[in-house]
Amino acid sequence: MIVLDTAILLFWTLDRRKLSAQAKKAITSAEKILISSISIWEIGIKVKRGKLTIPLTLRSYTEKLKLIDKVEIIPVTEETWIRNIELDWDHKDPADRTIVAMAGLFGTPLVTSDRKIRKFYLPSIW
Repeated sequence: MIVLDTAILLFWTLDRRKLSAQAKKAITSAEKILISSISIWEIGIKVKRGKLTIPLTLRSYTEKLKLIDKVEIIPVTEETWIRNIELDWDHKDPADRTIVAMAGLFGTPLVTSDRKIRKFYLPSIW
């Protein structure tokens, strides 16, 4: 089981050439891939602000994700929010903090290209 951060989710679903060899291997071999629902929100915000273009609506993108057998979109629970606040990490991005908190709660590696996340959350893959 692994968690994907938002960038890796986009790379995996829209442009796999951007994935590192280790990330590809981790995703391919994972029995289950967890996605935080905050990634859906983050993608939507970026699309709405014109910082990201995806080839379908956010709703359609999310529905297609749900059809992938090994993917599970995890809602952000109160326990995740509490863990987010408790992180001893001076990082202000709420989505990054939430994804790291969720990976920690599940005790699973996080696939990310983000250096700040990889430096803080050691069971990271890139």
